[in-house]
Amino acid sequence: MLIGKNISFSYDDKEFINNLDIKIEKGKITTIIGPNGSGKSTLLGMLCSVNKIKNGCIYIDGKNIINYKSKLLAQIIATVYQQNNVPEDIVVEDLVAYGRIPHKGYFEKNNENDYKIIEWAIKSTNVEHLKNKPISHLSGGEKQRVFIALALAQKPKVLFLDEPNTYLDIFNQIELLELVKKLNEENNITVVMVLHDINQAVKYSDNLVIMKNGKIMKFGKSEDIINAEIIESVYNVKGIVTEVAENEKYFIPISVVH
Repeated sequence: MLIGKNISFSYDDKEFINNLDIKIEKGKITTIIGPNGSGKSTLLGMLCSVNKIKNGCIYIDGKNIINYKSKLLAQIIATVYQQNNVPEDIVVEDLVAYGRIPHKGYFEKNNENDYKIIEWAIKSTNVEHLKNKPISHLSGGEKQRVFIALALAQKPKVLFLDEPNTYLDIFNQIELLELVKKLNEENNITVVMVLHDINQAVKYSDNLVIMKNGKIMKFGKSEDIINAEIIESVYNVKGIVTEVAENEKYFIPISVVH
């Protein structure tokens, strides 16, 4: 469904990601992990067309992403960042309504179907009680749920999340990831996200992409590829991987490796 072939990316004419291949499984959650500076967010940005690739091709539904007009692409993919800048006085319901713009003509107003989708997006993210509040009055966790609602209002096939829970406390981190899992299962939305926490990535993902220095070190089903050896080689952290439940692994760090 979403395929990258021989894709490369450069910063200031210095190649960072070179001839990388990746295939994102339709209807699944794929999470990109790796140490700081490994290329996680860069790769996500390439896949969602925010970062312009130097060479190679990215395909969505068999069509090269560069052949999609921006409006049509916004009907297919939506992106939520760790920090999202919007006017502080905008009310939640009005913000979520912006998600319908890719589906409208110039000066075309929302119709009954649009309002149903907006209502669905608000309800699906559990922010109904916040819909009349300015975004500036919300907590970090509430804001992220609203931005996911905005993304849902686009009715995308693929939802990209770039470190969506980085600045949240542990309750809001888990609540957000449980929401993402629920949305994926109930709506068959393909999810591609970047996370820092290895254990959260394993628990809430179908597939993992493990990166280091702009390269994919390992890619596959979460429970199959995560082990102490790959974590040590990528993160320089020695530890053990234990099974805390059936098919649920957990990494316990012991020491750094110099």
